[in-house]
Amino acid sequence: MHKEPPAMTHLSSKTQAPDNALPHIDCVLIGINSEKTVGRCIESIQAADYPRDRLHIYYVDGGSSDASILIAKQYEGVITIALRPVHPTPGLGRNAGWQTGSSPLIQFLDSDTILDRNWFSSAIKAIRPEKIGAVQGILSELYPERSFYNWIGNLEWNGLKGECESFGGNVIVKRDALEMTGGYDEEMVGGEDPELSRRIIRAGWKVIQTGVPMAQHDLAMTRFKQYLRRTFRTGYAFAAVRERERSAGSRFWQYEYRKIIIKGGGFSFSLLLAIPLMAVGAPAPSITALALVALGTALLLNPRIFKVGQFMREQQLERKDARIYAWHCSLVVLPQLAGVLRYHIGRIFNQPLRNRPARIASEISVQTP
Repeated sequence: MHKEPPAMTHLSSKTQAPDNALPHIDCVLIGINSEKTVGRCIESIQAADYPRDRLHIYYVDGGSSDASILIAKQYEGVITIALRPVHPTPGLGRNAGWQTGSSPLIQFLDSDTILDRNWFSSAIKAIRPEKIGAVQGILSELYPERSFYNWIGNLEWNGLKGECESFGGNVIVKRDALEMTGGYDEEMVGGEDPELSRRIIRAGWKVIQTGVPMAQHDLAMTRFKQYLRRTFRTGYAFAAVRERERSAGSRFWQYEYRKIIIKGGGFSFSLLLAIPLMAVGAPAPSITALALVALGTALLLNPRIFKVGQFMREQQLERKDARIYAWHCSLVVLPQLAGVLRYHIGRIFNQPLRNRPARIASEISVQTP
């Protein structure tokens, strides 16, 4: 059963500091065909415990065919930015938003999120120190009980409290850090958030996880096809970001990347070797083939076999749920491996993965109420 995140005890913004001492914040929402969620996201920002005149909301639309822009325009003070790129990416939308504004802080949000009312109170405190470039909080899934996929997302959204190696798509960032690094990579179709965070860290800034509620996310994933598409793109993002980090001399995502190659690749390679051996039909090759498949399967199912107890402790799961999560951790490397291979094949033939082209030519139009 889903539980709302606990309310954070706090003093109101006006008792913490005078209004004129609180920084202005540009809230940049991005979305495509988000008519079901964008209004809810805007309303959550407007309901935040923060002086309304210091919040500036930008909805950046990546090429919707529904009523997303019309809905955003209905809210007073919201600036809509309509992008019509040939190949839409999250980086294009986020850059268009923060570059349009001028506030010293930028809160990035996906349009399918609901901002926690008290988030800005803790975020402002955490990001004040000079060397803190970005701050994130707890992102929880809105309806984890509605599907296995939502439940998995809810388990994996967040890292440990304290200084961290990267941030996700929902984060508050200093404008100085964005200007110093140039902002988001506008060509990446996945992994653009951790990729930027790594450049921000290399520029001398720190990224902090506060451990307090930041937003709720509506993944709305109910079909296996959606899960496969998302995990494929996750693998592609691991490869794309890992390539950049390797060139920069960083080990970021090295473990995750190697895990996909060793487990997913090892299992797949064992099958490829076993099939022709089985076709021979002789006892010795058949035994060898079975041994290869057994070895590859053991490699693939390592989390399911050996890590159930670990998942129980780390994720605070009952044994049944820990087993289910272990199956996910075992099998997810296969679609991720497909994404990794797609990235490297694309590099060889200069054919990177791109989002579906928009029907009209690239343009940016900024419309204010």
